[in-house]
Amino acid sequence: MIGRAHTINRMQAWSFSLGRWLGVEVRLHAYFLLLLALTMGAAPAAGADGTRGFALWLMVLLAVAVREVARAVAAAWMGLELNAVLLLPTGGLMTFANGAELTAGTERRMAAVGPVANVAAGAVLAGLMLAVAPEVELWRQPWVSVGHLLRALMWSNVLLGVVNALPAVPLDAGRAVRATLATSRGMAVAAKATSGLSRMIALLLVCGGLALRQPWMTAAGAFLLLAGSLDRQTMLVENEIDSIRMRDVMLEDFNTLSGADTLEEALNRAMHATQDVFPVVRSGSLVGAISRQRIVEALESGGNGYVQGTMTRGLTTAAPDDPVMTTLRKMVGHGGAQLVPVVDGDRVVGIVTPGNLSHATRLLARQRRLKKLAER
Repeated sequence: MIGRAHTINRMQAWSFSLGRWLGVEVRLHAYFLLLLALTMGAAPAAGADGTRGFALWLMVLLAVAVREVARAVAAAWMGLELNAVLLLPTGGLMTFANGAELTAGTERRMAAVGPVANVAAGAVLAGLMLAVAPEVELWRQPWVSVGHLLRALMWSNVLLGVVNALPAVPLDAGRAVRATLATSRGMAVAAKATSGLSRMIALLLVCGGLALRQPWMTAAGAFLLLAGSLDRQTMLVENEIDSIRMRDVMLEDFNTLSGADTLEEALNRAMHATQDVFPVVRSGSLVGAISRQRIVEALESGGNGYVQGTMTRGLTTAAPDDPVMTTLRKMVGHGGAQLVPVVDGDRVVGIVTPGNLSHATRLLARQRRLKKLAER
């Protein structure tokens, strides 16, 4: 539930885009590049070259792809419009186009899809290997190695499914447990409980991997420690600003344009304003928005026209009493909206931009902390 959008936003700083697939932006996290370096570097120690190390890395990536395709299909079946997915060695993190957070029930259903898909894929691969090459020793260790890539693919799927069934944040099962606890105990208690459990599971994986000489287990535990630390920091930030409302951070001194303005008139007004994006109103009611860049592009391509023919409709809006985190999730879910008008009825009473929202929220949270210290 809470924390998904902000955690993904922070992790995206260490990722790069693989393009849009069927309308969904797919990003690969830098942890995968670290994993690539490890697999290619370890290949010579196993008597293989870097090419087989690269192939082993592809097997892990393919197992993650199996999981995410299954989850994308499940999300569509549940009526969730997938906007983007961030691929990590332990799976993927999804954001949705409507900006909505998953309910506890949906979290539980989605948490089951990934492990079931991976374990099923592993079982199918095991059956194929036993049928085609019965001499292959499926249980021979190490399970994931450059020595037998098809067996590595099978075990990558099985182990990925098992790991994601662990109740550790930010894995699916961990988020499902946190969402379930939050419905009865509150998010603060749920976050604290799952954070401690996640650290314990991560440490057990690291120690178990070292003791059993299973590199995949050690790597999974190390990743969970790093990702869990980021998630805890995110939760602390969100707990601090959860009580902040849009009226506390919105800009009240802003410029609007009319749908009846010509593009030349709009550009002239835009040149004397500090905003990059402008709400468009008609008789005081919000009807759309237009950016300075869009005005210039429209003038260059089609000459002078009217704002109402060029503006963007169907905006993400917020109410004055909406929590800031609700608006932040909407902005992330809509691909990073550059302007969110704050409306009271149909009347625009303020605006927020990503920069203004981030700056004002940090200042207000710091002000409240200082006030609490002064009252002690």
